[in-house]
Amino acid sequence: MASSAGEMLAPEDESEVEVRREDQENINKFGRLNARLHECRDEIAVLKKKLEEMDDASTELMMGSGDKVILNLGNAFFELEEEAATEFCEDEVNVMQDICDKLEEEEGDIVDKQNDLKKALYGRFGKSINLDE
Repeated sequence: MASSAGEMLAPEDESEVEVRREDQENINKFGRLNARLHECRDEIAVLKKKLEEMDDASTELMMGSGDKVILNLGNAFFELEEEAATEFCEDEVNVMQDICDKLEEEEGDIVDKQNDLKKALYGRFGKSINLDE
């Protein structure tokens, strides 16, 4: 069998273990979990960038003079009192932080499940299977 680098395994590392239906299901499950793990990590990165931008906006609002400000939501602009804009920013930060926390929890759960599957699959197939990214 070939390894991920395209090299051949040494004959002593090859395994003649038959792939059972259960094994294939575990391999497929690992693949689905891996795809979701990458989605979670991408979503977390996007949310953290948005959180940083909202923090910057909140800082700018705090340094304001108490006048009205223009709030951009999608394609629309709204004129608001500085206090209302600050409250909006704080609410958005809370919502995004909650989502980020849930995604990070899901990420941890996925990694735990993958580790369990790795133990089972490496135990059965040894070096004949590559479950690294």
